[in-house]
Amino acid sequence: MLVHEIINRGHDTDIAVVDEGRTITYAQLKQEIVRYRNRLHAVGIRMGDRVGIFSRNSLEFVYAYFAAASLGAINVPINFQLSPRETAYILKNAGVEHLLTHEPLTFDEKFSLTQHDLATFGNEDAPEAPPLPADFDEHSPCAIIYTSGTTGNPKGAVLSHKNLVHNAWQCSVFKCTRDCKVLCVLPMYHCFGWTCTVLNTFYRGAALHVMRVFKPKDMIDMVRDQQITDVIVVPSIFKLVTALAKPDDFRSVRFAMSGGTTLPDKIVEEFTKKFGLTVAEGYGLSEASPCVFLTTHGKERRGSCGQKLDGEEIRIVDEDGRDVADGEVGEVLVRGGQVMLGYWKNPEATAEALDADGWLHTGDVGKVDADGYYYIVNRIKEMIISMGENIYPREVEEVVYQFRGIKDAAVVGVDDKLRGQVGACFYEVVDGMTVDARELKKFLQKNLALYKIPREFHELKEIPRTSTGKISKRQILEDYLAAKG
Repeated sequence: MLVHEIINRGHDTDIAVVDEGRTITYAQLKQEIVRYRNRLHAVGIRMGDRVGIFSRNSLEFVYAYFAAASLGAINVPINFQLSPRETAYILKNAGVEHLLTHEPLTFDEKFSLTQHDLATFGNEDAPEAPPLPADFDEHSPCAIIYTSGTTGNPKGAVLSHKNLVHNAWQCSVFKCTRDCKVLCVLPMYHCFGWTCTVLNTFYRGAALHVMRVFKPKDMIDMVRDQQITDVIVVPSIFKLVTALAKPDDFRSVRFAMSGGTTLPDKIVEEFTKKFGLTVAEGYGLSEASPCVFLTTHGKERRGSCGQKLDGEEIRIVDEDGRDVADGEVGEVLVRGGQVMLGYWKNPEATAEALDADGWLHTGDVGKVDADGYYYIVNRIKEMIISMGENIYPREVEEVVYQFRGIKDAAVVGVDDKLRGQVGACFYEVVDGMTVDARELKKFLQKNLALYKIPREFHELKEIPRTSTGKISKRQILEDYLAAKG
């Protein structure tokens, strides 16, 4: 199956998408995608061409993406919060010559690019575009997802039609059915939001309820008024809606899932206590379309990001590439139908991430228990090595979150002349409360080995975050180093 064929699984008369008052059926969705397909072909888009999409969540985003895929073109969804410089890098690196956007973009430098108004693009009639050639198959590229690394420019993970369809199929563990109403508040440009909400929803023939701009109160109203059944979001959203929503507001919800970054136990406890809902966790990365582990609905386990998915192989290996025993930590490797083709025009980075046997080296440290539940301990690059001891920031952060008054926390490694590295704890305080750093340190000393205790504590007015809601440890470290001169 090709990505654009997923919508054929929906019943023509069923609702496919609800977007700010606009409701369309699967039959109407197919018609609009054809209109966009014809227009894309009319402006010169051909098989293999890269098509940029720069937009908030919308019906038009869906139309454009599926239309481009149906022509054999390669979608390049772009984070609309990027600066012109960052956007220009992606457009030039991917060789995008046509950009569909809700707002015209201006760049400091000139390069070959034609911009189209995404909202009105399908209004103009165009001749019917020809069908895909017979030799076009599921292994052909469908999208390039640009991922920001810890250093340097972002890399473009090339995902095939098979990668994306396979991963949508693997989302069957959510137990979403034709009757479900799935919230789409995560950005469509992001692999997590696109696969787990959009593709998964269409694969099940369910209804996608689109939210263009996340505002906690608006989301709560939407869940209550539209009787949303499936909520798939990031931890920060769980935290915000838990504080503001009433228990009855989430009465229609049958499935709640968190992904994108680690989920502190405290957030789960508060959400479950208030709404009586367990929270499923998942783990993935753009290079795997993105899901690697997902929790089966009804089989959630606290702290675990889920179990191995159908159609994939998993290894957890030590520094020498040897498999470790259950319960021991090591790097997570995955091989399966959802693993990317490679990085766009970057054979060196591809060789580092994908070995000769097709294993994707995630760069994440994890472990598995005797029941087959997986746990992500930390990023290898975030691991702190102090006096020869390995310190995993997430473990420390979980304890920090238990201290009264802590709103958000991040532990990062900083250089130390004696120990090589030490942990530095950065935290944000709940409004109206105070946190004494000395008392926080004493609390950690009671709950952690001494070598794991951060050597520095810094209260921040606001913890910096990425566009997708993740705590930005890179920004924290950059600000810290800048302050140190």
